[in-house]
Amino acid sequence: MIVAPTRLGQTALSRETLAEDKKQCHKIGPVGIGGRALYTNSFYISRCYYTCWQDIRRVFKRVAMSKGGFTGKGIFATTPYLVVQRSDGTEQQCNFKIEAEVDEALEEIHKRHPEIPVYSAEAEKKLRKAKAEQEARYLKKLPEDALETIQELERAKAYLQKDERYSKLIVFAAKQKRSLDGTKTSLKTLAALIDAGSAALIAAGLYLRLMKGNSMGIYLALFGGAFILSVAASQILPTPHRNRKTAQADWEEALRQMKGYIGKTDTFPVPPQYAHPVVLDRMIRVVREGRAADEEGALEAVKKDLKALNASVTVSQQEYDEVVTIKPLFIVSDYQ
Repeated sequence: MIVAPTRLGQTALSRETLAEDKKQCHKIGPVGIGGRALYTNSFYISRCYYTCWQDIRRVFKRVAMSKGGFTGKGIFATTPYLVVQRSDGTEQQCNFKIEAEVDEALEEIHKRHPEIPVYSAEAEKKLRKAKAEQEARYLKKLPEDALETIQELERAKAYLQKDERYSKLIVFAAKQKRSLDGTKTSLKTLAALIDAGSAALIAAGLYLRLMKGNSMGIYLALFGGAFILSVAASQILPTPHRNRKTAQADWEEALRQMKGYIGKTDTFPVPPQYAHPVVLDRMIRVVREGRAADEEGALEAVKKDLKALNASVTVSQQEYDEVVTIKPLFIVSDYQ
């Protein structure tokens, strides 16, 4: 460890303990989850701070929502953050590029430290209220066929949760495909023009510096390099490893693997493109509310609910978490 992470919070670790703990930490995006501390990032540098677990009061996700969040249009649907609140009253907001990594980090933190809340205090209150309102919509007595449907959906959900790799894989592939399919040609053209202009700036800067001895040339080259890096970070332009063709191939491979996994059961209540625990949860709620009695009707109701959600609709934290997880599955499948 060349540079030790900076301590945040009251508890300090010795350099030797810190070096070993950081080396062994579970890295998720720009943060690391260690045995002794949580390693967080600055805007540019990953895992450059640490906070011991005993100093952490609450960890949760904060999301800046853009217009295209629920519509499937645009590139920057959300800007996700991991917020760490410490017992001394201070707070750190860690930026992520991929929202799924925030969810993964919170899931891992909850597994290791269930005593640390993974929702904001306000979100917890809203979750309790939303749960009470949701349960109030459930029918007191369900017909026998509806009870059998719920049992079947619960079994399917438990089966998916036995090995979550397949569900996570189809969500990742769907989000990647949705992002690339939704990128407008005008944005790609603009990004390409910026890259071309930046390359010209770099060439002009190097010419001025090397051939003319003008010190301003180095600044032109640096500005050009900064613009190129900014375009690369935005992931607007396709690359040999990230483009529509590879995204489609990844999606098809994810579906193939999921089909193989659920095919080991006698029957499965949803097709492979919708085989996710959250989808099954929402189907169970539909049946409990009396809006459907069988799997097919419950899935159609879930599709209808998701179609109705857009940027103008206000939802609870739970609803938001569910929607950003599963709606890409339905969008890339065209709700078929």
